[in-house]
Amino acid sequence: MVLRVISTALVAVSAANALSLTPRATCSSTVESCSSAAGSSSVSSCCVNKPGGQFLQTQFWDTDPVTGPSNSWTIHGLWPDNCDGTYDESCDSSRAYTGITTILQNNGKSSLVSYMQDYWQSNSESAEAFWEHEWSTHGTCVSTLDPDCYSSYTKGQEAADYFQVVVDLFKSLDTYSALSAAGITPSSSKTYTSAQIQAALLKVTGKAAVISCSSSELYQVYYGFFVNGPLTGADFVPATIVGQSSNCPSSGIKYLPKSGTGTSPTSTTTTATRTVS
Repeated sequence: MVLRVISTALVAVSAANALSLTPRATCSSTVESCSSAAGSSSVSSCCVNKPGGQFLQTQFWDTDPVTGPSNSWTIHGLWPDNCDGTYDESCDSSRAYTGITTILQNNGKSSLVSYMQDYWQSNSESAEAFWEHEWSTHGTCVSTLDPDCYSSYTKGQEAADYFQVVVDLFKSLDTYSALSAAGITPSSSKTYTSAQIQAALLKVTGKAAVISCSSSELYQVYYGFFVNGPLTGADFVPATIVGQSSNCPSSGIKYLPKSGTGTSPTSTTTTATRTVS
């Protein structure tokens, strides 16, 4: 995975991940999503993600009910928004797969399933239902994962590729540690300013993150990226998010411990400025 600005150590991760990802159709050049070149009709949507070229990696901090380890944020998803901030959803009902666990296991990704069971959970539905939703709603809109882009395609393998990339990207975006390094730690009594939180998260990618609050409680973070070439290349370029804005107050933000004392924001319905199911 090449995640510029964040860490050169991820280059080694890229080499390891490349072995597990499906070979793509031959592309004559590497094009960055949302660039002027990406808009050319001569560039295949198998070679660059379009129109959904702005990727939002979203993370949850669920306190009630609690999901995930007490010292880590968890995965919400990876959304291919359009470059202007609009977005499409549920792009191919014929690929709205059920049984994501089985699909991953059939593609040799049992260890990925184990990780997802810890770090990709919903506080309002089963993990399996949550994964099915994220794939059908967002994964099917990634143009470079279209079955026609595969030189040799087996049903479901593009979903396996999607989940692998999402998890690998999440592992490189340690929100908990970034906040902790800035003295922002979960507390039932302390509050923080939006500026403090944003300054800490800026160090994760070098670009401003978007934060979401419910009743002044911090519960979600978005990181923005463009992608060079197909998604499976995992060549992420940090980008300023277009079309989303933070809804947290300027001060008095609570970052509660994962102890079941929060107001239980509805994790699969309300985000900062958009509604998703």
